Parts: sequence; C-alpha cells; structure tokens
Amino acid sequence: MTLTSKQMSESSPRRAKVVEICEALPEVSVEVAGDQHMAFRIRKRIFAYYLFDHHGDGIIAFCCKSSRSEQQRLVKDDPDSFFVPAYLGAKGWVAIRLDTVEVDWDTVSDLARRAYQDCAPRKLAVLVE
Repeated sequence: MTLTSKQMSESSPRRAKVVEICEALPEVSVEVAGDQHMAFRIRKRIFAYYLFDHHGDGIIAFCCKSSRSEQQRLVKDDPDSFFVPAYLGAKGWVAIRLDTVEVDWDTVSDLARRAYQDCAPRKLAVLVE
C-alpha cells in the first residue's frame, strides 16, 4: 500500500503529539528507529514505537507493549482503529492507527501510560498513576 497525501500531511503533527505524550512520562527517551520510525524507551526497555509505513503497509500507527488479552479485546472491539502489529504482535503488543480521520488521543495516552508502567522500574511506574 502507498500512503495518501492526506496521511502524509497529517503525519508530522500526529507524530509530534505522540512524542509529547510519551515524553511527559518520567525519564523517557525518544530514538529514531529506522527511516521514519521512533522508539520510546524507559531506561533500556522499549515500551512503544511510532510506526510510519512499516515495511510498506501504508499505515501510520502507535504500537505499544500490552497483554495478549488486552490486545485481542481491543482488536475485536474496534478493528478499524486497532491491529496486531507485525513481529511484536505475537508478544501481545497492540497498535492503534494514527492515520484515521479522528484519533482518540485519550486512548493513545492511556495505552502509552500502561505500556510505560509495565516496563518502568516500580518507583517510576507509580509516579504516573
């Protein structure tokens, strides 16, 4: 699939919003990971990615650590927004599309917070209750 001009035009502000959400969490670092992807780390552990046309799939998404049951529930309840990401999906990670008409930023924030809490040391995780 190829990205549309609309997807391209909306990608920069939406990427900036994802970075803003993740950087609001304590001690998060943001790294470029591949051409247009970004990895979000707490210390040495990656808890989320910003994916931009991953392997030419034509999708822009936020992908994060999750439980297998949460992943299945989200995808089942809203398959237009959520999907099982390549490679990491088998480990329970879930992805939410950022290239739809409306993005539910509260859900993106909640997913980022929970993924962070799963990976962060306990003293940091409790700071984001």
